[in-house]
Amino acid sequence: MRAAELFGQGRPSVEIARMLEVSDESVRRWKRVWEEGGTGGLRRRPATGRPPKLDDGQVEQVRTALERGAQAHGFETDLWTLERVGLVVEWVAGVSLSRASVWRLLTGRLGWSLQRPGRRAVERDESETARWIAHERPRIKRGR
Repeated sequence: MRAAELFGQGRPSVEIARMLEVSDESVRRWKRVWEEGGTGGLRRRPATGRPPKLDDGQVEQVRTALERGAQAHGFETDLWTLERVGLVVEWVAGVSLSRASVWRLLTGRLGWSLQRPGRRAVERDESETARWIAHERPRIKRGR
């Protein structure tokens, strides 16, 4: 939009490129668009490309299904994997997605992030661990 102002002032393309720190070719391309369509032609356009396989309603159906948990869908554990999410998407929306598309669905459209379960021994005793950190660890550190 700053380039459009400068075009209106009659400034040379080379000067505009230097002022905006862009290439001369970009300024020439912008100027052609500006001459044909005015300032409105320089506004951002929505991204082009293939439309998503799932519409917003289907994404919300998938979100609801995933929030019920993996065990609710017949899986042995309550951990989600890309494969499991892909199966649920097929069951709920009738759409088959690649692993990469499932990842984009989870991180992009659903706003979820990667979570990994903590690796802890089943036999772990939290109270004993807390006691050791409070009493034994300082004693050992003092002994150095």
